Amino acid sequence: MRWSASPADRITLNRERLLLDARAHAAALANAGYIAPQPRTAIPAPGASALAALQTGAFLMGEAGYASEHEPESRPLDRLHPRRGPRHSRLLVSEQYLLDLEREAFLSLCGERKTRSASLHLKTGKPLRN
Repeated sequence: MRWSASPADRITLNRERLLLDARAHAAALANAGYIAPQPRTAIPAPGASALAALQTGAFLMGEAGYASEHEPESRPLDRLHPRRGPRHSRLLVSEQYLLDLEREAFLSLCGERKTRSASLHLKTGKPLRN
């Protein structure tokens, strides 16, 4: 998918002004009376078929050499599986539940040695296949 700017997007070309421009835009929104949308509370949880599709895709990427054995980590996704997380695929979960899962997955991966070595390798500009 190719990204393209919409008329509502704001672009800052000078990196030195990025934070200043973002802060000014946030202040303008607040002054205009912006109110954050209410978090969604009835999001259908994916079931076993969605988890199986994600795991199959991760496996196939590994087999094709596009991902290392460390990359297709799906343990946090298992929490959405009917037998390990919500009881069935028709269960509705909240946006906060999904955000908590995302945070848990991120922190779990940050604790792994291979994740830390890959993040340190980012300075080279090349992907690390560990």
